[in-house]
Amino acid sequence: MTIPSVAAYLKSHIRTVPDWPAPGVQFRDITPLLQDPRVFRVLIDAFVHRYMEPALRPGVVAGLDARGFIIGSVVAYELGLGFVPIRKKGKLPFTTVQQTYELEYGSATVELHTDAVRAGDRVLLIDDLIATGGTMLAGKKLLEQLGATVVEGAAIVDLPELGGSQRLRDAGLPLFTLVDFEGH
Repeated sequence: MTIPSVAAYLKSHIRTVPDWPAPGVQFRDITPLLQDPRVFRVLIDAFVHRYMEPALRPGVVAGLDARGFIIGSVVAYELGLGFVPIRKKGKLPFTTVQQTYELEYGSATVELHTDAVRAGDRVLLIDDLIATGGTMLAGKKLLEQLGATVVEGAAIVDLPELGGSQRLRDAGLPLFTLVDFEGH
């Protein structure tokens, strides 16, 4: 029996939903990765094993609203670290810093509590998917505004044709993704 690579195994469990949320879009749905406990364990372990390496080990994990919360909080737990949510505007109750970024049609804003990280903290920034890179870049800027260092951006899926991963690398953010999908 052949053992598939982690990437191939995970990719085989990602559902593609055509024409959602708009015609021509191939939506990459990660919820099947979360539904099967064995697949979910493989997914989390892929991140945990990487970030156990001393050179990459963060001091805290930050997750981007909303699916980054799911992956990031479990990875943080497994690594014995704290978790910091980066939320959409208006969702955090304490004093925040905010960053606005451009979307395909319009803009959006994300926020972070001002006491979420400290100067010098090493942060892993995690989300489910990298498309245009706007959300992750905004999260990076927020963390750096508070004096933290983002050691790496991580995601399950990269959609390289949309240019987000290159945009993030050009902004100085090292990236780690598990699965690439051509097209969008």
